[in-house]
Amino acid sequence: MEIVVILHNIRSLHNVGSIFRTSDAAGVKKIYLCGITPAPIDVFGKPRPQLTKVSLGAEKYVEWDASARSTQAISKLLGGLKDQDYKIFAVEQSNKSIPYFKLPKSYILNSKFCLIFGNEIKGLPQSVLKRADKILEIPMRGKKESLNVAVAFGVVVFHLGQC
Repeated sequence: MEIVVILHNIRSLHNVGSIFRTSDAAGVKKIYLCGITPAPIDVFGKPRPQLTKVSLGAEKYVEWDASARSTQAISKLLGGLKDQDYKIFAVEQSNKSIPYFKLPKSYILNSKFCLIFGNEIKGLPQSVLKRADKILEIPMRGKKESLNVAVAFGVVVFHLGQC
């Protein structure tokens, strides 16, 4: 099994740092930082303290790429992953989503897949959701509509990574 991750328009350095740390623990191969998602280093090549404080250096062990910043570049990235036989799973609340734990194990067993997570407030745009093979969600039982993106990432990546 091979897992790559796309973080699309994540705003928080803390969320990105936490996702790097969880990715290292879960064996994620690569993280693509798209749109406005901050990279571990700034434009001057210096580490971002707010990110590295949370990641505990995981950005040094998990490969990352911050080149897909435009909508066109993200579309090209998704197309390239599909050409490499990755299954694309967007994690988002949608009328087309299914609970993450109802994805058949046979669907991901011995496969390559990409998990896409979006902006903390707006989620993922329709242009990305349309490219997904499946849209997954974490069912909510409480009063709040969602989880923190880094927490949601941990729930889904460890579940799917164990299949």
